[in-house]
Amino acid sequence: MAEVWFEARQVEAWLSGRPVIHQLNLTLALGQSTTVLGPNGAGKSTLVKLIERSLHPIVQADAHLKLFGSETVNLWQLRSRLGVVTTELETRFPPGIEARDVVLSGLFGSMRLGRDQTPTPNQRRHGDALLHQLGLETIAEQRFGQLSDGQRRRLMIARALVHSPEVLVLDEPSRALDLKAAHQLLQTLRQLCRNGTTVVQVTHRIDTIVPEMQRVLFLDGGTVVGDGSPAEMLTAERLSALFDTDLTVVEANGYRQVLPAFRPASG
Repeated sequence: MAEVWFEARQVEAWLSGRPVIHQLNLTLALGQSTTVLGPNGAGKSTLVKLIERSLHPIVQADAHLKLFGSETVNLWQLRSRLGVVTTELETRFPPGIEARDVVLSGLFGSMRLGRDQTPTPNQRRHGDALLHQLGLETIAEQRFGQLSDGQRRRLMIARALVHSPEVLVLDEPSRALDLKAAHQLLQTLRQLCRNGTTVVQVTHRIDTIVPEMQRVLFLDGGTVVGDGSPAEMLTAERLSALFDTDLTVVEANGYRQVLPAFRPASG
């Protein structure tokens, strides 16, 4: 049986003085790439904050939140098993840092390489291998501020992979990307899934769900309202209910796109 890496039972979490996660019951296992889908304000980014431990749930007698089987987590040890990519993290990097150093900074959990942060030759080779894997080797010496949105997003993924984690969590990875950059990102996600990384994608966009995803969760109102395979969940009926609008689903090459449902003119 696959190891459970995330387990939430009756979890409640608050942000800015209001509850945003309600009675969350969710189990995620290694080897099962999953998309968490929901409208804006559904609690998706809050779930990511709970996973990365930048937000803690309300303490309740009947509730618990475990990562890799433990309620108490050493953040340094967690980095060796879990990588997280958010657009918020992306905005914190200084524009003058080299792309290669962005990747290597992940070894130390920092935004730049300090004087006492010197990667070993093996770590530098691993960083270069990640740049090559994600098609970024040609921009290794470019400044972060000179890169396109798509390059930055893939660079954040390379940084998150520097510890070779078992799980990679991405919060709205296609946000602000043009078509070419989005398609390059999707190819990266497909490659990671095929290579054995457990990918968790948190998004509101159905068209970015790659064919390798094995499970789709619906999140709304801060709780799970649907759970199943892509074939079960990504139907016009279920997506229309989740997004509270009439939709039709078009499928091609393993991807799905949603369009407004056709309603013939009356009269």
